[in-house]
Parts: sequence; C-alpha cells; structure tokens
Amino acid sequence: MAGLRNLYYQASTAYDELIQPNGQVRPAAASLLEHLDSLGPENLRARRQAAEAAILAMGITFTVYNEAGNIDRAWPFDIVPRTMPRSEWVRIDAGLRQRLQALNLFIDDLYHGQRIVADGVFPEEVLAGSNLRDACRGIHPPHSVWASICGTDLVRDADGTVYVLEDNLRVPSGVSYMLENREIMKRLFPEIFAHCQILPVDDYPARLHETLAALSPREGDNPVIAVLTPGIYNSAYFEHSYLAQQMGAWLAEGPDFCVEDDYVYLRTIAGLKRVDVIYRRIDDDFLDPEVFREDSVLGIPGLMRAWRRGRVAIANAPGTGVADDKVVYSFVPDIIRYYLDTEPLLPNVPTYLCMREKDREYVLAHLHELVVKPANESGGYGMLIGPRATVADREHFSMLIRSNPRNYIAQPVLNLSTAPTFMGDSLEPRHLDLRPFILQGKKIHVTTGGLTRVAMHAGSLVVNSSQGGGSKDTWIVEEEPACSPE
Repeated sequence: MAGLRNLYYQASTAYDELIQPNGQVRPAAASLLEHLDSLGPENLRARRQAAEAAILAMGITFTVYNEAGNIDRAWPFDIVPRTMPRSEWVRIDAGLRQRLQALNLFIDDLYHGQRIVADGVFPEEVLAGSNLRDACRGIHPPHSVWASICGTDLVRDADGTVYVLEDNLRVPSGVSYMLENREIMKRLFPEIFAHCQILPVDDYPARLHETLAALSPREGDNPVIAVLTPGIYNSAYFEHSYLAQQMGAWLAEGPDFCVEDDYVYLRTIAGLKRVDVIYRRIDDDFLDPEVFREDSVLGIPGLMRAWRRGRVAIANAPGTGVADDKVVYSFVPDIIRYYLDTEPLLPNVPTYLCMREKDREYVLAHLHELVVKPANESGGYGMLIGPRATVADREHFSMLIRSNPRNYIAQPVLNLSTAPTFMGDSLEPRHLDLRPFILQGKKIHVTTGGLTRVAMHAGSLVVNSSQGGGSKDTWIVEEEPACSPE
C-alpha cells in the first residue's frame, strides 16, 4: 500500500473497503492504516493475542452445529476494522429506515385487508406458499409494528454498489457481537478512539429497551420486560443473556412462565410477576403449544391468547416471518413503491424466481453460474454456490427445484467486497458483508454500522458465523476533521 512501510497488502480484484484500485488508502481508513503501520506486525500480533484472551475471559462464544455435534467456540474476531465514511452511511441509513417501514406496513396489510394482493402488486400464489400464520389474522400490535427488530444483510459488489442481500425479521441475531467487538477495539486501540470521530454503537441496549417498553400494554415508566430464550444450548444464548443483562430485563425459558386469566406471569422466588413485554428468541413454531407445535417444550401455553387480547406484547410479533422469505424479498422494491409511493434507496440483488417458468428454465441451464437459495433457510445452510459445486450437487439441486419451484430463488455470484484481515503475520484480503440492526417502535433507530462478518478462508464467499466465518468492528467515521492519533 502506498505510503506504508511496515505492512504489505495485496488487494484482491474485488472492491476493497480500505484500499482504492490505485493502491492508495481510502480517506476514511487513512489514519487507521497509518497507525497500524506504525505499530508493525509484531505489535499487531500481540494485540491480536490480547483480543483473543479478552474474548475468552469475557465468555464471548458461538455454537457451531455440524456432523460431529455442537461445538461451542470462542467468537472469531479480526482486529483490523472495516471503515466507511459517514457521507456514504447517511444514504444507507435512510434506505434501511425506508425498507423496515414498508415491510411493517406490508405485514400489517397481509393480516388484515390484503390490499396489496387485491391490487395485483403481490401475487396470491406467493402468499399461499409463505409463512402466513392464520392465528395472527386481525391482530393489531402496538403502533401497527410487527417487526420491532430487524437485521438486514448488506453486500457490496465489485463496482461499489451496496445491495440488500436479505432481511432478517423473525429472530435476528448478532447485535451483541457488534457491541462486544467495539468494546474489544476500545481496549486494544484507545489512542485511535481518543483522536478519531468514530460514531458510537453502545447506545443500542438503551434503544432496544426504549423500543420494547413502548410496546407495553400497561401505562407507566417501568414495564416488565423478559427475554424468552430456548436455553443454554442455543447457538445465540450468549446474546440472549448479554442483552437481558444490558437492558435490566429478565432472562427466562418457557417453563419459567405461566398464563392465568390471559395474563402472562413469570415465576420468581418472590412469587408470580406479571410480564408486559416478551422479547422472544424462539421461532413461531415453538412459541405456544396450544396454537403451533403441540410437542413444544420451549414456549408458553396460552401466550397467543394473552397476546391476542392485548395483555402482553411480543417482539418480534408472531407471524412476522411472512416477510422473512427469500421469495418475498424479491418483491420488496415493489412493496416500497406501493406503501410509501417512492423509489427504493437500496437495491436488491438481481433475483430469479424458480416459480416462474422462464426464470426456472434459465436457472436450470445456468446452475454452474448462480447461487441457489431455499426460501426459508438461514445461516448459509441449504444453498448451492454453483461455480464451486460438484456436478452431483448441481444435479441434486436441479431435482429439488423441479419438485418444489416455489421454494427456490437464484442470484448471480457477487464478487463481494474485501478488506484487509490480519492472518498469521500479514494482511490478506477476505470477503465480507454487513448486518446493521434497525429498531422500529414509535420511532425508527438504525445502528451506526453493524456487524461485519468475514469469510476467514481465502477466496470463500461464505461469511456466516455458523459456517466458520469471523467478524470485524465496523467504523462509521467523520471525514472532517481528519483524525491523527499521536
């Protein structure tokens, strides 16, 4: 990199988040990389070891599920942050607000008049194969908001365009890792934070509490909020406990609750305590055995009755998954135009719907070029990356698509942007994405940045933590005045 003496970095052919095509450092990353260069590889290696020790001491873990069983491992973290200028983030922020607002209007419409279907904007056959929950029809959540918490995945292509890859509206995870990444970076590089204007993210727990409290059916300043967790064996249990602690909320499992006279109570050592808001971290199917899966031991019998009568609030609301579907995703630009009468600020990745005959024929003929995804999987599971798949894999997906075309979409393989990542003793390019978090209650709040996820293997495009990916801190920085750590 031009101007750097101690660090060598060979950028990839993709758009690099920190380095320009001419080898010059991007302005938003100039002070950061100058400081990293002044430290040199040995000092950086020592700070990486300090970060790893801090992660172990703080108990920041993530569970990976594979054939060998459940592996609880330390959170993988890279000490070189991803930077982005605030001038660019302003437009992304606006696009994320626009998107969640439209999606909440869409969900509310589907459970009431379904005007968007009647007007021919959203196909009835897509709705028929979606996660629409009959038990949620006619319910009016506070402020008509169904998805109070959203994690939207963004990617940047080779030409620099930022696309929305997907919307996570059911039980989005990862925000605790965003917060802990920032805490670790402050410990490792206090001198940079002292001299640079890096926009904060540590107000998120307070914003989340504010959003949840606004849903309370009871008036007053101290609603009782509980985080409903499946328990310690869930891959995101660290996050559940972290957010409960940060908000001053109760952390509880399904059997810790009971429903009496359609009110929800928490069993405590002092007796029953009425709960006003439940921040649920389990899927719809397991929420209430009286309504969904009868064999669920994770949920709360009677919860849906209490929710329907407005005696408890649930975030995200049951039924929100109707919009958390990769087929529905392809219609979000039309959804924005329909409800907000404006053009989308953030584009979708071009998408082929296998339920459409013409699209399906194209996908089947070009499986070797495309990424194929099932409508309702997450975490990088169940998808095909055509250029890296075997002939047998492509034949298998051809059969799956033909047998259930509604369940599959396909997209071109994007050359995801990269960023310098400290591997061994050197900086190497690794592909990444970004998951900002958006809260909607009476107001909409967007985190300044989000969780940057990194593919830790050279050339890999799979950034999901469940698939072995890592993470970086994300810095939204003021370009003026420049910072210059001493």
